[in-house]
Amino acid sequence: MVKRGKLVAFFLIVLIFAGTIGTTVTDIGKKINLGLDLQGGFEILYEVEPVDESQETDRKLLEATVQTLNDRVNRLGISEAVIDIEGEDRVRVQLAGVEDHEQARDMLATSARLSFRDVNDRELLDGNDVREGSASQDFHPDTNAPIVTLKLKDANKFGEATEEIAAMQAQGENLLVIWMDFQEGDSFEAEAAKEDPKFISSPAVSEKLQTTDVMITGSFTVEEAKYLADIINAGSLPVHMNELFSTSVGAQFGEQALNKTMYAGYLAVGLIFLFMIIVYRLPGFVASVNLGIYIFLILLVFQLMNGVLTLPGIAALILGIAMAVDANIITFERIKEELRIGKSVKAAFKAGSKNSLRTIIDANITTILAAVVLFIFGTSSIKGFATMLIISILVSFLTAVYGTRILLGLWINSKFLNKRLGWFGIKKDQIQDIEEAHELVPTFFNKNIDVVTHRKKIIFATLIVTIAGAIILGIFKINPGVDFTSGSRIEILADGPITTEEVEQDLEELGLTAKSIVISGDNSDLAVTRYDTVLDNDKITEVNQYYIEKYGSEPGVSVVSPIVGEELVKNAIYALAIAGIGMIIYVSFRFEFFFGLTAILTLFHDVFFMLVAFSILQLEFDVTIIAAILTIVGYAINNTIVVFDRIRENITKEGKRITSFEKLSNIVNKSVVQSLTRSINTTFTTLVAVLCFLFLGAESISGFAIALVVGLIAGIYSSLFLAPQLWLSWRGRNLKDNPVDFTKKKRVEGPQV
Repeated sequence: MVKRGKLVAFFLIVLIFAGTIGTTVTDIGKKINLGLDLQGGFEILYEVEPVDESQETDRKLLEATVQTLNDRVNRLGISEAVIDIEGEDRVRVQLAGVEDHEQARDMLATSARLSFRDVNDRELLDGNDVREGSASQDFHPDTNAPIVTLKLKDANKFGEATEEIAAMQAQGENLLVIWMDFQEGDSFEAEAAKEDPKFISSPAVSEKLQTTDVMITGSFTVEEAKYLADIINAGSLPVHMNELFSTSVGAQFGEQALNKTMYAGYLAVGLIFLFMIIVYRLPGFVASVNLGIYIFLILLVFQLMNGVLTLPGIAALILGIAMAVDANIITFERIKEELRIGKSVKAAFKAGSKNSLRTIIDANITTILAAVVLFIFGTSSIKGFATMLIISILVSFLTAVYGTRILLGLWINSKFLNKRLGWFGIKKDQIQDIEEAHELVPTFFNKNIDVVTHRKKIIFATLIVTIAGAIILGIFKINPGVDFTSGSRIEILADGPITTEEVEQDLEELGLTAKSIVISGDNSDLAVTRYDTVLDNDKITEVNQYYIEKYGSEPGVSVVSPIVGEELVKNAIYALAIAGIGMIIYVSFRFEFFFGLTAILTLFHDVFFMLVAFSILQLEFDVTIIAAILTIVGYAINNTIVVFDRIRENITKEGKRITSFEKLSNIVNKSVVQSLTRSINTTFTTLVAVLCFLFLGAESISGFAIALVVGLIAGIYSSLFLAPQLWLSWRGRNLKDNPVDFTKKKRVEGPQV
């Protein structure tokens, strides 16, 4: 008899979540902070050096620097600034939504050390003599020209200074020279001869001025006078700021990237939902409901964490959806296996849930290992990617392992599905007698497949292709981006189709020669130019103004110093090495050493062919590709562990140690065939998401998407065919002296529903 109360509870839960999500998700989405790549802005990494050589760059000095920078940023009216200390002598500044990049850059970089000097450059007063917060923009009482007024702390000190200046009137040197950031080697005499001198102004003083009120005059606009007042009020920095890395994104770039990425994301999620419902019927619908809840929870957690969502972060979110699907697919395939051997719906659900849990746990932990390493060694945008990936994995575990099973359990316990196996996608002629089920050989689309027989061919073919890949890599090499080589990169968004010749003419007018020019975009309206040299701030300002006037949009500019480029390469190698070591230790602990060694070798295989693909296509290899590599490392080990877990489970079912190579071969082949459907379906759903990003997403993550496509294809091959055969070849030797034994391994029990 059908228990209708269980079904009512299911639909009630779904309606409650639907109502909650529908009424709150828009508000949550609006509160999430967008990164500069999605709304425009810029990011700069500074190296900090004390102004006073006797001072050390310690934590206290860095914190004082950050406090002053925050004050300056607040005066610009920027509410979403992120200013962090990195390492022992660096500060990273991210300002999203800033329209005037150059003004913000100038305000950040200047030390703002105000000084009052005579024409011989002797200092009479400095910024410490100015009353805090007293500077303001005003107008000259006689000429009505914009000026800056401020108040001094000591009228007597100013009187003594002006008395000295006035005494030099006979020599024509009675000028009070007001400097900002006077440096050793600067001189009034040299600067006065220039059209645009470094000092702010040099008013004549004819008498002693015993006052605390000071006017700074000059050929200011109102905006310039206000800017100077803000700088003075924000205070001087106790350090010099040396720019090591910078990247800027125009608002139009950010808006376009956000729209494209969101559209690709919606389509990817919709296609994944459709696939799950078509292939897995009712369980697929339940999984889709939980995936909707999963996406909502991800956004909620990210918003509560006050996280900054970037393009790589959105990619990680969609990738997390695909990985959440994987946990459901593993469970559903297990349930279908149990139904095919004649078990009841309730027994199949219980056994399938129990058998899939350990695989899901192992796969998620190894992926988290990769994400954690990525967070530790990555730059700011990659840290955002890693953060989103970690959150995605943790939340997907809760929704897939518990959420899906609780909701599906309501249907199971209602007894509504007892005679409706078609709702699981199972046909009656697929169901076997439970007494004979243990003798059945697993098939793929009703065909017997013997992978192990072709073991040597698979290994040999892989070796040949690997050698060919190495030759290709040696000839074409990798095309490293400015992230790794140092230099500059400018992205130009035109108002229509643009040609290489046109870009070259523009650069000639700007006095620049590009190392390479690549035209892309939906309408060939995006030009990416690279330079071996690091462009200075003046040149960047000139380039920005040129293209704003020509196309109405600010270009995206990235500048990387040699120091940062070397560090990125070093950190990328460290990240891969540490992730690899961590995984081999974990897999060896959970399985055995040969499983761990095989898994790492096949991971190198996957990463290697990603590099070969980039070499052949000559795509720019930048820091986001490191994120793609580590994503594939986590994802591929996920696939490999699913197969290894099957092998371990089937060996455990034997109830004894395996000493026969033939027996071990049969177990490996059986495990591979059992894993085929799950691996193909999981890879397909992930590919759907990645291909949506590749063809419909923003240009800035196209390289990331290509890397994932190649990695996914290489990963499914290595996990299903290469890894099991390598393990069998190594482990199959001397089985009599060193038998395979998993009989003492404990199983992980699943949640009881």
